[in-house]
Amino acid sequence: MSAAADPSRPLVVLIGPPGSGKTTTGRALAERLGVSFVDTDEAVEAGTGRSISEIFVEDGEPAFRALEADAVRAALATEAGVVALGGGAPMQEPVAEALSGHTVVFLDVSITDAAPRIGLDGTRPLLAVNPRATWTRLMRERRPTYEGLSGHRVDTAGKPADVVAEEIARVLRETP
Repeated sequence: MSAAADPSRPLVVLIGPPGSGKTTTGRALAERLGVSFVDTDEAVEAGTGRSISEIFVEDGEPAFRALEADAVRAALATEAGVVALGGGAPMQEPVAEALSGHTVVFLDVSITDAAPRIGLDGTRPLLAVNPRATWTRLMRERRPTYEGLSGHRVDTAGKPADVVAEEIARVLRETP
């Protein structure tokens, strides 16, 4: 597979919690498939010239969520490769609605595997206070949304990105 079946929409959209490997796996998958890759968090940072943490601190979460929703809608409308969304993006109703009809894969992970990947050092705005407990609470709240929006679930626990990318590529090959 070297190109999306429909060049007007992403081949696949990756969702999941922080530390599930959306960005790392997304890059590996895009390279494997010979398509482009967009991380909507990176798109927000590039578009504003600021980090997500800076946006949260200076403008607040609602301002970030608006920028995030715009970045997701733009990626879904223009990207033909792999798109990775920030962990909280699917929780927004406009984003959830925009995902309808797309091939969405939920990258699942436990706190045990997520912690070393994201460091839980307070650099992620929503995980700044008591990161392990906050991540666990967020995942408990978000899991039903991730599961409801995705047509496929891939467990990333204990797996390197290239192995997860191959699992997703297999899902894409088997999906009509």
